[in-house]
Amino acid sequence: MSRLSSTRGAAILCYVTDRRILPLKDPRDASEALLRSVEAVAAAGIDWIQIRDKDLSGKDATDLTNKALQRAAKAAARATPARILVNDRLDVALSERAGGVHLGEKSLPVVEARRLTVSRVPGQDFLIGVSCHSLEAAKAAEKDGADYIFYGPVFATPSKVAYGTPQGLDRLAEVCHSVSLPVLAIGGVTPENAASCLAAGAKGIAAIRLFQDAQDLEVLVRFLRKLSV
Repeated sequence: MSRLSSTRGAAILCYVTDRRILPLKDPRDASEALLRSVEAVAAAGIDWIQIRDKDLSGKDATDLTNKALQRAAKAAARATPARILVNDRLDVALSERAGGVHLGEKSLPVVEARRLTVSRVPGQDFLIGVSCHSLEAAKAAEKDGADYIFYGPVFATPSKVAYGTPQGLDRLAEVCHSVSLPVLAIGGVTPENAASCLAAGAKGIAAIRLFQDAQDLEVLVRFLRKLSV
């Protein structure tokens, strides 16, 4: 199976973490609650999990990534466990032998990240993805050698307010048809509008609340799989 493929060729599903919005009685339980979410989505058959808790120190990010890798492997719903991607921290991703790094538009350049991964993880299946908020950024990511991109926010969502007005389905379709990289739609994706993202050309869906707040993850994953097969 291709490193960028999903179960039976269905859409790639990526859970993006954010422990700050988990329902907690005690904030000190946030990391453990997040790891339980990682374990749950891995057991449900999610393809990728992006560790996106940006406020953590290097030490804490390393610890969380290490534990997430263990939980995902333990809970794997199939022979290949969910791929763990680390947001922004290439050093953490490399040291813990995660499945990849996800870069922001203002993060380490893709070209530099690629150079470092080639020299430090020879032979390792390691993805480099980029968040893009414009067609120009998507084309640049492709030119620089990214493996995939997240494009959004497609719809309105609290976590993407800083990125301005939602891009919408027309812009998503334009990006999907302008680059050869797999594009994952992100931002306000729900069970009701997920099909429209895939119809626009997206190869997958990335989300925080869609997966983190799901009442029945297995049912949700089965539903999303059926949209693209």
